[in-house]
Amino acid sequence: MARPTLPMQPTGWFQVAWSTEITTDVVHRMKYFGRDMVAWRSASGQVAVFDAYCGHLGAHLGYGGHVEGENLVCPFHGWEWNSDGRNVCIPYEDHPNKGRRVRSYPVVERNEAVWIWYDIDRRAPYFEVPDMFAAFGDGKTAADYYPPVPASTLYRPGLEIHPQYIMENGVDFAHFKYVHKTPIVPEFTRHDFDGPVSYVDFTVAFDDSADAGDINSGVESINAGLGCAITKSWGMVDNRTMPAVTPVDEYTSDVRFTVWIGRKPGDESPELNRYGKTMADFVIEQFEADIEIWSHQQYADPAGLSRKEFQGFTALRRWAQQFYPESAGATSGSVTDPAVARS
Repeated sequence: MARPTLPMQPTGWFQVAWSTEITTDVVHRMKYFGRDMVAWRSASGQVAVFDAYCGHLGAHLGYGGHVEGENLVCPFHGWEWNSDGRNVCIPYEDHPNKGRRVRSYPVVERNEAVWIWYDIDRRAPYFEVPDMFAAFGDGKTAADYYPPVPASTLYRPGLEIHPQYIMENGVDFAHFKYVHKTPIVPEFTRHDFDGPVSYVDFTVAFDDSADAGDINSGVESINAGLGCAITKSWGMVDNRTMPAVTPVDEYTSDVRFTVWIGRKPGDESPELNRYGKTMADFVIEQFEADIEIWSHQQYADPAGLSRKEFQGFTALRRWAQQFYPESAGATSGSVTDPAVARS
């Protein structure tokens, strides 16, 4: 098996659900970073994510636990925990146990999704999940796009994929022709890897075999750490996408993909129409072609890069190193390949 050799506990924001999946009615069970977790929504609408086991005697809060007001109630003895994981009520005592906590994770709801901040050393978040619309600064809002959830989404659980694979795809100009069977040759206009949030933009050109005329198209990508990416495509098909890869355990990740398709002028339908569904399915099909490669890929360290590939891949791998704390047990792979100088 081509299991990922990169460390599977990078620091950053990671999608654990779509917002519609977390309700006040059911405690949502899940497993990420080798830990059993639960997500729940309080009566006021706040989402919290905990380690799954009660701080009292270790009952799993996702089996019989329920929400009462702003608290999560354990099914075993009725102990109540607030969104910070603090015990606020023991029903048969006069006072809560202020010394007991359930581990909780910083949570953000954005872009129709629930994100948690994970850091093996429990450091606080030091960058944000970018907003799908505000981050690109073009004045468009969600109202300009068909609602993406659930009809314009893809969910593939338990694949042997690492989040860094998806980020490296963003600087891989050569794969479009061979994976996506398109005559696209991206011409990069921006590579900005100065901080934890990176930016990669390219315009679309066509190789000599294509008779595409003058088409003005391109893609802008914002990558917030290794777990969160948003893209804006303009020109041929107005769409925005959000690939998200979240490690489950030492070898596997869950893959989610959300697609916003720009509305046709005058169409105010509250649901995705046939045009939107057709376009979304096309975009998802292209992403599935990438998944087929990633899920059988063996991470190359060092990579045998060509001269044209060297700058982009090197910059991205250097950028990725910051998300692997020493306690995660490894580095993100080599960033130089001596062979490239002789290629």
